[in-house]
Amino acid sequence: MLTLLAVAAETEGPVSPFEVNFGLFFWTWVVFALLFVLLKKYAWPSILRTTEERERAIAAQLADAERNRAESAKLLEEQKKLLAEARTSGHQLLVDARNAADKERAHALEKTKQEQDELLARARREIAAERDRAVEDIRREAVDLSLAAASKLIGKRLDAGTDRKLVEEYLATLESAK
Repeated sequence: MLTLLAVAAETEGPVSPFEVNFGLFFWTWVVFALLFVLLKKYAWPSILRTTEERERAIAAQLADAERNRAESAKLLEEQKKLLAEARTSGHQLLVDARNAADKERAHALEKTKQEQDELLARARREIAAERDRAVEDIRREAVDLSLAAASKLIGKRLDAGTDRKLVEEYLATLESAK
């Protein structure tokens, strides 16, 4: 122990870690108190202000982020609705287009059938008119042949207008009898 006291006297400081030097202890507390007062008066308000500003900025950013998230969710829902409406509208347009195409096809078929019927009716009328003209021509020829044969039989030529009228009246009575 004496050696420890001798070493302490030479270095002028405590030798044991459990030994307290009151001079060092006093000045440490004085420096600490002075530093604490200076920091509290000058540094602490600016640190506190900066911290509060940062806290407000973070709170504002969080609020903005929440608003943006809510707005994004709202826009997403609107987009989904618009997409669903677009799909429905597109499907309805396709259905309408198919219906219009079917109607147009049916109208075109009906028009074609009507034109075909009109052509067929016109052809039948023309055929009937040609047949009637042919029958009339055949009648005239038959009248002329009958008159020629009758005049040869009788031996003399009768008046052509009167003969023709007589034969036509006879043929008309035959036709009405049918």
